[in-house]
Amino acid sequence: MSIEGAIAANRFGLGARPGEIEAASTGPRDWLTAQLNGPAGQPEPLAGLSFMSGGELVVEELRYREQQKMLRQARANDPDADPVKNFVKTRVKLYTDEMAARFAHGFATDKPFAERLVWFWSNHFGVSAMNPRATTFVGAFEREAIRPHITGSFEEMTLAVLRHPAMLVYLDNAQSIGPDSRAGAATGKGLNENLGRELMELYTLGVDGGYTQADVIAMAKLLTGWSIDPRGGGDDGFRFYPARHEPGEVTLRGKTYPAGYDGAAVAVADLARDPATARHIATKFAQAFISDHPPESSIARLEKSFRKTNGDLKALAETAVSDSNAWTPQPGKMRSPVEYVTAAYRLLALPRPGTQPDAIEKQVRAAMGAARLMGEFPLAAPSPKGWPLDSAAWSGPDAVLNRIEWARQVGQRVPPAADIAGLADEGLGPLLNPATKTAMAQASSKGEAIALLLASPEFQRR
Repeated sequence: MSIEGAIAANRFGLGARPGEIEAASTGPRDWLTAQLNGPAGQPEPLAGLSFMSGGELVVEELRYREQQKMLRQARANDPDADPVKNFVKTRVKLYTDEMAARFAHGFATDKPFAERLVWFWSNHFGVSAMNPRATTFVGAFEREAIRPHITGSFEEMTLAVLRHPAMLVYLDNAQSIGPDSRAGAATGKGLNENLGRELMELYTLGVDGGYTQADVIAMAKLLTGWSIDPRGGGDDGFRFYPARHEPGEVTLRGKTYPAGYDGAAVAVADLARDPATARHIATKFAQAFISDHPPESSIARLEKSFRKTNGDLKALAETAVSDSNAWTPQPGKMRSPVEYVTAAYRLLALPRPGTQPDAIEKQVRAAMGAARLMGEFPLAAPSPKGWPLDSAAWSGPDAVLNRIEWARQVGQRVPPAADIAGLADEGLGPLLNPATKTAMAQASSKGEAIALLLASPEFQRR
């Protein structure tokens, strides 16, 4: 085992499964870049049923709304009927089933770097189940708008994100209507600026990227008519409504775009390739994969790669892997709760092979509950900014105590025959601190030894 193999599995990956550090040690950078061939893997439903596409979910959502109307009538005749409760329960189940599959995929995948990239981009283009209107769609959003594009172009991913029902509903663009459009004249309804603003502030240019409030309004006008299709609209559920689209040319950041879908698509492409976008993405990528405060040289290399390749995301990931600053031996970044729980399950090879389906689901749901208790849950950030990338968000005293308590609980369930020293070596290899190793050897039980390992600074960080 090499220290670079351990870094590859832990800093770039999701935490080492048994044998993974040794496999990565033969060529750590090659081991990582080999995972970038093609799109990311797709989670498999735990119950064995297929997940619905975004388009199918649009149809299903509208069917739920019709059912809700009928349930309201039922409630008038039956005080025990609760249409809101039933409606929300169905939505939440769709979401939690998707997230259970996502957790289980993270525990078992042999392409952990690819999965880390999925998590990064899903968080960057932050849709959230905390908005009840988006809850149904966020799982499909990651499957359809993020996973197929992690090694494609940023422009393609951005366009897929903007067309997806999750984003259109989450940031209210589905209801945005051009004030001077036919629909605007007929209904009196108008523009919603949310998607236009977040597209520039969070997803492309960045808050200091050189745009004005007038540009926000211009982008919002260009995006009018981008909405969802009640008939499903194929797999992605998207539909462009000319009658809702603001007529006439629009000037955005000094460039004039024609009315219509194509004009908006060109504007999105221009934002995706803007130098300010390259800088914004490079900075976030370096914070995610190198350190909380990455060296300027690392940001500059990523920025150069982004600009030179017109936002080739595979090249961006390869540039991060080739950066010597990413391979310093000392663990730096605190694992987020989802990363921490995932790393522990990977270390312990949970759920265990041969486990009955009901027991597998129980173990996965327990991990989901632990991550939520620690303060993070996938695709459920409190705002479009997504979950924080910096360690300070996850390293407060209460957060660390929650981890220690969870590590203790996990340790109590370790099989008596478990080789604890071997597990520590498989999980951290040369990154294991001698003090942690000594403390584990002196522990009163195997459960306590595992708890010490999971609570150690080198395991909580990557």
